[in-house]
Amino acid sequence: MADELGLDLVEIAPTANPPVCKIMDYKKFLYEQKKKQKEIKANAAKIVVKEIRMGPNTDDHDFNFKLKHAIKFLEEGAKLKVYVFFKGRSIIYKEKGEVILLRFAQEIEDYGKVEQMPKMEGKRMIMFITPKKGPKKS
Repeated sequence: MADELGLDLVEIAPTANPPVCKIMDYKKFLYEQKKKQKEIKANAAKIVVKEIRMGPNTDDHDFNFKLKHAIKFLEEGAKLKVYVFFKGRSIIYKEKGEVILLRFAQEIEDYGKVEQMPKMEGKRMIMFITPKKGPKKS
């Protein structure tokens, strides 16, 4: 019957008793499956992580400048990785770094929420912030 119609006989469930077969255009079936997979992959959410680096002695102007960039990143729907980098002997100012990160989290509270509180990793004190709402559609 499949030859008469110019189609293929495809085995759907080989373990069933008797095995289940279907008459269809196999190439078209494969093409549509590939197309569906591509569509699913395209619709998957892509998470972007932006980094903002500060020092333990970051001044108010620099802090506000980085804060504005962070707000822009969060409004675009990106995650933020904010960290204070301790260089050389500045590692003795760990509490200064933590104060800066907590102040940053407090200032950015309206745009994102803290996913991970500040913690030391080597020479860096890292904090993650996620956006409160999805990216703006324009």
